[in-house]
Amino acid sequence: MHRTPLRSRADELKAVRQHAMVRKDRTEMKDKRYWFNIMVFILIVSGMAIVFVIALTSYNSTKGYLHPQRQQRLEDDTPEQFGIAFENVRLVTSDGIELAAWYTPSENGALILVAHGHSDIRSPMLYAMFAQNGYGVLAWDFRAHGESGGELSTLGYYEASDVEAALDYGLQQANVENIGAWGGSMGGVAVLETASHRDEIEVVVIDSAFATLEDGLKWVVTNEIFLPFIRFFAEMESGVKIEMLRPVDRIKAISPRPIMIIQGEEDSVIPVDSAQKLFDAAGDPRCLWTEAGVNHVGLYSMYPEMYEERVVSFFDVYLLQINE
Repeated sequence: MHRTPLRSRADELKAVRQHAMVRKDRTEMKDKRYWFNIMVFILIVSGMAIVFVIALTSYNSTKGYLHPQRQQRLEDDTPEQFGIAFENVRLVTSDGIELAAWYTPSENGALILVAHGHSDIRSPMLYAMFAQNGYGVLAWDFRAHGESGGELSTLGYYEASDVEAALDYGLQQANVENIGAWGGSMGGVAVLETASHRDEIEVVVIDSAFATLEDGLKWVVTNEIFLPFIRFFAEMESGVKIEMLRPVDRIKAISPRPIMIIQGEEDSVIPVDSAQKLFDAAGDPRCLWTEAGVNHVGLYSMYPEMYEERVVSFFDVYLLQINE
């Protein structure tokens, strides 16, 4: 009988063990690769989900600015409640949008254009403040606001066309020798944009206007991770680049026409140094009024008598005396 040498059998056993170990290692490697692939997949899906949530949140936030919810006016919420006679008029912008407006003829030869802020509508109180002091007044709802046409708001860029439509209407009215403009927040930006190239606006008062839209965006969007998404969606839908809205670069062109710049020092909507930046960039004659403890466009509601005295006096001094 043939017998396998002990050494040969030992080698065979060794080979079997090595083969088993190789198979085990391969199995472990496959298991590790499998779980590694699962983890990568989970991370990719999670990352995509996070990006999707950020993008969706940013898009919804952007829609709130570009398509603000329209305020509904009560039937008696007009200048008539303050004893001011007015007529309802329609303005038409250069791009064909109809704007709902109020108009009261002037008693002193001067007309004030009154431009409200974002997500707001014409204010009967501000309207009456000027009319009760003898000024003609023209106030309107901006595009995509109140009773006006249009669906897109651009925080001042296309709204400058609305100011121009109001200016052109005012220039056609009887007994209008001089025109000034008051603008709050977005209205201030739009007034600045228009006045920078239309010198028929002879005196300007702006309340709570941002110096640049980019600064304003960074102020409102405190989490920087949302900024590029909001910027992308805003520029894509509006067709307006963020850097195109820089009133701080336009304001110098208003000089030598007078300008008054107002802002509350507790402004939560735009950077609190916006008024100072605009004042520093403006030419003379210029006036800066800031007040502690006051929020965005809040000076009139907190100090109505002081506001009327200062603002109306500014127009009295510079607008009524132009032709004297």
